[in-house]
Amino acid sequence: MSPNMIKSMEILQLNSMGLLEKVDQELEDNPLLENENSDDEFQDDEALNENLDTDDSSTDEKELVVEDNENNEDDFERLVEMASEWPDDNVTTAGGTSSNAISDMRERQDDMMANAVDHPQSIQESLVEQLSFFDLSDTIRQFAEYIIYNLDDDGRLVASLSEMTQVFPVEISNEQAELALRTVQKLDPPGIAARDLKECWLLQVPPDHPMRDILITLISSHLDDLAHRRLPQIQRKTGYSVETIKAALEEMKTFNAFPGRSQEAEPVQKVTADMVVEKDDDGKYVVRLLDEYVPSLRISPKYAEMLKNGVDDGTREFIKNKLESAKWLIEAIEQRFSTMIKVAQTIVDFQTDFLENGPEHIVPLKMQQVADVVGVHVTTVSRAVNDKWIQTPRGLFALKRFFGGGTQTADGEEVALDIVRLKLKEIIENEDKDSPLSDDALVKELKKQGYPLARRTVTKYRKMMNIPSSRHRKSF
Repeated sequence: MSPNMIKSMEILQLNSMGLLEKVDQELEDNPLLENENSDDEFQDDEALNENLDTDDSSTDEKELVVEDNENNEDDFERLVEMASEWPDDNVTTAGGTSSNAISDMRERQDDMMANAVDHPQSIQESLVEQLSFFDLSDTIRQFAEYIIYNLDDDGRLVASLSEMTQVFPVEISNEQAELALRTVQKLDPPGIAARDLKECWLLQVPPDHPMRDILITLISSHLDDLAHRRLPQIQRKTGYSVETIKAALEEMKTFNAFPGRSQEAEPVQKVTADMVVEKDDDGKYVVRLLDEYVPSLRISPKYAEMLKNGVDDGTREFIKNKLESAKWLIEAIEQRFSTMIKVAQTIVDFQTDFLENGPEHIVPLKMQQVADVVGVHVTTVSRAVNDKWIQTPRGLFALKRFFGGGTQTADGEEVALDIVRLKLKEIIENEDKDSPLSDDALVKELKKQGYPLARRTVTKYRKMMNIPSSRHRKSF
């Protein structure tokens, strides 16, 4: 593939925000590119091509109509005086950087500062800050901080105290190390600096909780039975009623097994629709591209004027290369828009029932089917839908959401696997919670409803939907 073909595929793969960044960068790097919404009157680039195809002696004879623009006087003077070797994009005058360049740099710095995300306080920084409120000796405080900075991502202390005291640079007794650890374990979030899950949950039992003794007993001696929902066994061993055990279990569900993750700052990804689908007057769903984010580009007419007045060979070659690059970008963006519209419209045509009646009516769809209709390679479809979002009457969806495999029902009808998963979820929601269905029973129930699936497939779908096994779904 040619370099331009590779670049065209890269342009196709960009979403709206990525394309906007690309265009902004090209506008900055290529002086021949202009935003069509600028104040300059549009000038067709044919005159520029004619000048490039002639030698310098004939340029004066060519008639080029370029409207003067007083606002660009400085730019014209700078461009006409260029030497054979084109300087860098940040052009400087004899007096240093131009005022325009300085203004641009300041604007970019202001934008960066305005859009900068505040650095969230790490769990270690938070713990050290809390530690400062405790009256501790220097040695114990230093070891407490040493513990804090040796916690793993879950907030657990993975090394033993004896191991830590051996490598700690200051001599410290076991009693002092224990005091330092107990101090850290008093900090927020509760459960921090525990050495295992049992200690983590014990640290989270409030001292004034009405079920404190019951919770401590269950956590200390019956975690394995709780994990496997062996409530009758716990009842026999402890004498607690099943209702009491279930109430304690509900309290334990509020505990955090990974307190170190509580202050993780999850970046919020802003999703912007690249296109919208709406009904036209005939009731057909039609895709419309949202391209208002991307400025319309054109070839700057200023350079035709330069060629008319005559430029040296180096400048001519530079302008010719930049012209080809600018043309390629404009054509690549137009091709991107065209391909995306065709691909998205084809997807919408396949999934009209989904838009009309909801997710349970999605049909099996492969990218190859769309590629065959549009008349492009399947990899082109993959790039066209990559990281693209479409606003529909049923909400905002990633275009990839409309693709998926299928399976045959007992009647030989092809149905999407999403429908099978919804049916599985429905069966589980309506089951008898005193006697929940095993995966084998779910296979039989799905088969009765016309969806023959293997047991391993049912198990896979159940786990994908974070539905626990029948043992863990059982109510007592």
